Amino acid sequence: MSADLSTGLAVLALVSALAGAVYAVVRLRARRGIATATQRATYEVLHAAGLAAEPLRGGLTAATAAKAVRPLRALVGAPGLALVDESTVVALDGRGQHHADQLVAAAKRAIAGDRSAVLRPAELPCDRVDCEVRGAVVAPIRGTVPVALVAIADDQPAPGLVQATLETARWAATQLALAELDSSRERLARAEVRALRAQISPHFIYNALTAIASFVRTDPERARELILEFAEFTRYSFRAHGEFTTLAEELRSIDRYLTIERARFGDRLQVRLQIAPEVLPVSLPFLCLQPLVENAVRHGLSRKPGLGMVSIEARDAGAECHLTVEDDGVGMDPAALVGGAAEAGVAGVDDGGAHVGLSNVDERLRSVFGDQYGLVVETGIGAGTRVSMRVPKFHPNVHAGGAA
Repeated sequence: MSADLSTGLAVLALVSALAGAVYAVVRLRARRGIATATQRATYEVLHAAGLAAEPLRGGLTAATAAKAVRPLRALVGAPGLALVDESTVVALDGRGQHHADQLVAAAKRAIAGDRSAVLRPAELPCDRVDCEVRGAVVAPIRGTVPVALVAIADDQPAPGLVQATLETARWAATQLALAELDSSRERLARAEVRALRAQISPHFIYNALTAIASFVRTDPERARELILEFAEFTRYSFRAHGEFTTLAEELRSIDRYLTIERARFGDRLQVRLQIAPEVLPVSLPFLCLQPLVENAVRHGLSRKPGLGMVSIEARDAGAECHLTVEDDGVGMDPAALVGGAAEAGVAGVDDGGAHVGLSNVDERLRSVFGDQYGLVVETGIGAGTRVSMRVPKFHPNVHAGGAA
């Protein structure tokens, strides 16, 4: 009997120990806590805002509205939510589809008057017995796109729903404004590329054809090769697609440019290349390196007596590619760069041609990669010019072949 008692006590002790361990684990988990109610609410709001922001930042279309409307509804906390323009329900999630005509009419009035409105049951009559729509809040999304956010209620719209709808409409307007800003920057970048093409073409075409013509009689085979190089160069420079290119493609075009210029300058033009193979696939804005080389030849060396050297270097620098174009030409007064003479080219000398400005390339680099990625110019009168840039090896939305 004493043995049975001992066994019973041992079992009881084991059960007590297990119970204590379980209690300790529960206390530990409770102490740690997955999240408080406030933290969960914050997460849910931010998560919904993030899901809505991504499509809205692409501008408001039927496709982006369809992706954004569900998380927008979660932000408002309404039984139904719609994005409505002046003629149609662009997207709707939840209840209210059968009230589309009434919602469009209300949205049109709100957009025209730039004022929000609360719709009561009398303003949303319905013949359906099972209709649960009892009201709505209409808030115009102020901006360039005439659209309104409509929150549908299953009761008289409460002040909380009204406020949530107004705040969400203001937030959506900010996202669409950012989308318009991004679009404007992209249009500006494309316009600057077109400006570069227009600036490069008259001057270079005239000189290239003159150089080629000089070989037509004396060296027809070389003239033929130069014509082919010229054709490939212009094909690349005036291509209709791609805001970005690879360093390898840009360097190939630069090589064609220098081949034609060497035909014009002869032995006066010396070229030195130092290119790390690892950085050849790096994507960079179209026509951001080539204009620097053209400026070095046109403005740095063309007025220098005797030999002139253009050096092009591309180095692997971890997460970045470092690019440098340097010439030992006439240089310029550094103060002139601050005064805006960079618009006249690297050397700051106006030869009557169309100059490719450093500021154009600098602004495009900053627009794409950020303000920390502009050009660095080192120069002095009679001391030549060195222009450097840094390009990230990987950057969101930057890849060769992107639409121009």
